[in-house]
Amino acid sequence: MPSTTKPIIIATRGSALALAQANLIFDQCRAAFPKLKFEIKILKTTGDRLQRASLARPSPSLPKGLFTKELEVALLKHQADLAVHSLKDLPTELPAGLNLGAVSKLVDVGDISA
Repeated sequence: MPSTTKPIIIATRGSALALAQANLIFDQCRAAFPKLKFEIKILKTTGDRLQRASLARPSPSLPKGLFTKELEVALLKHQADLAVHSLKDLPTELPAGLNLGAVSKLVDVGDISA
C-alpha cells in the first residue's frame, strides 16, 4: 500500500559540500524515523548565482545571507521542513520564526583524501 504521508523536505544548496552534508542528515533522519519519507530539495541561492562576487572582500552592496536566504524563504513559506547548511556561512541572526534546531557531529578531516 503506498504511503499517503507527505514527505519531509530537506532544503539544501547544490554544491558538493552542501549535498554531502544534506545526504548525511537525510541518512540519519531515515535511520531515526524509518516510517517517515524524506526528500532533498536543491535550491539555488543568491551566492550560487553571484559567481563573480568576491567573498574574501565582501562589498556593502552584497546582501546578507548570500548562501542562506532562499533556504530561509523556503522554510518560512513551508516549502521545506528543514534546511541543512554549513554553520560557517550561517548568519549570526536568523529571521523571525526560524531557529537553529541542531548541529551535526564534526567529521574527522583527517579522513579526507586530497
